[in-house]
Amino acid sequence: MTVVLRLAANDQVAIALRPLAKGTDLRPDFAVTLQSDIPAGHKVALSSIEVGDRVRRLGQPIGLASQKIEAGDHVHEHNLSYPGTMANRNISTRERAPVVNDIANFQGYRRANGSVGTRNFIGVISTVNCSARVTRMIAAYFTPDVLKSYPWIDGVMPLTHASGCSISDGTPSMDMLRRTTAGYAEHPNFVGVLLVSLGCEDNQVETLCDNTGLLLGPSIRSITMQRLGGTTASVAAGVKEIEEMILLAKDFQREPIPVSELVVGLQCGGSDSFSGLSANPALGVAVDMLVSQGGTAILSETPEIYGAENLLLERVANEEIGNKLIDLLAWWDQYTSKEPHGFDHNASPGNRAGGLTTILEKSIGAIAKGGTTSVNAIYQYAEKVRDKGLVFMDSPGFDPVSATGQVAGGANLIVFTTGRGSCFGCRPSPSLKLATNTPMYDRMKEDMDVNCGVIIEGTASIEEVGKTIFQRIIRTASGEKTASEILGYGDDEFAPWHINAWT
Repeated sequence: MTVVLRLAANDQVAIALRPLAKGTDLRPDFAVTLQSDIPAGHKVALSSIEVGDRVRRLGQPIGLASQKIEAGDHVHEHNLSYPGTMANRNISTRERAPVVNDIANFQGYRRANGSVGTRNFIGVISTVNCSARVTRMIAAYFTPDVLKSYPWIDGVMPLTHASGCSISDGTPSMDMLRRTTAGYAEHPNFVGVLLVSLGCEDNQVETLCDNTGLLLGPSIRSITMQRLGGTTASVAAGVKEIEEMILLAKDFQREPIPVSELVVGLQCGGSDSFSGLSANPALGVAVDMLVSQGGTAILSETPEIYGAENLLLERVANEEIGNKLIDLLAWWDQYTSKEPHGFDHNASPGNRAGGLTTILEKSIGAIAKGGTTSVNAIYQYAEKVRDKGLVFMDSPGFDPVSATGQVAGGANLIVFTTGRGSCFGCRPSPSLKLATNTPMYDRMKEDMDVNCGVIIEGTASIEEVGKTIFQRIIRTASGEKTASEILGYGDDEFAPWHINAWT
């Protein structure tokens, strides 16, 4: 049985598919004997590597040897250094993938403005941290017993945050907060939204609407606590507004909708070395299928393409898109220079324990989520996504912040891969969780939706699992609940980005 996997012919390292003991002989695959224990997912040298030589995984440089490495050695932080990106930034264009004639349907909600939802929620959104408590109190009125009278909605959910004041108009943080708030207010998975304002904050509802084009009306309403007379009066007024919107929601029923109306946010969190071998490339297969049927997929987390940016730059739809991506990376390079470890700080302790040594190595796997089609547009954080196919949205690597931007941009479903076992949901958009390895899946079954570890075990191919993921996307979009929805995740994961490298 194969116990290590070399991903490309010119790789000097292979990945351990299970924990391997010192002295293990890798023959007949390789004439190498292990010089130390190798944890699952970690790298073993297949040949000697001189100090300063590039070390490659999947043909991509992931670091430089910081000391002489012998065949059979464990390759990790103790002998692999981070030099910054070694990827070339040459731009090559690729034609957009053609759309097939036979497009599948899912059961979704067609809104009055033509947008399409996969869920039917009512949202209560605070404009400022000072209205967060009242926002939660309004939503809490709609207990499971109360909601039994309204079976046509999926729930009343509060979305609160820690900002909204002491940030000035025109700053990036205020612009992003307003784009995010407006994106959620107009999101097709919300049939109605109530904005809850204190009254004296910097993030005034009137200015928010003026700056974003958000229009208040029957399905987007607002209340102001200071005008209403405080907490109790505001809760009562908010409950009344939502009761009226719930009645309007009864007009919307699921109907057949083409898959081309799906906008799927792609996320990975708690990544390990197997992420780039199983769940991420399998999700890439599903993304290619979605794109071929006219749908949209949003790749994000800009720090997690660094070091492998050539894999995207070689398939942009035009040179302008490539230059925009290069400009994003240049901004992040300058910004993260303020951090002690720059870009390489992104790989977390859990990532490293799972075998990922540098951000360069992590990025190779992260990009695999996006499949193989052309990159058709670059978007700012929380900007409305209008292009079809694979697009890229700027965001930090912190999953709640990144996913919040994708949902604000219109993602009506999230697919999230994890190797260490992230517990995550992102209501109002349902979140499918893909496990990269079977041991973690078995430990955390209640949090996972699909086990991609079968790829590592050789019982299913990447293509087969990709097709399974695509079918789960359709079923989820049609109303089948995900593990995170059953567990109640999603309210606390609303996290608009403030300009900070990791949060």
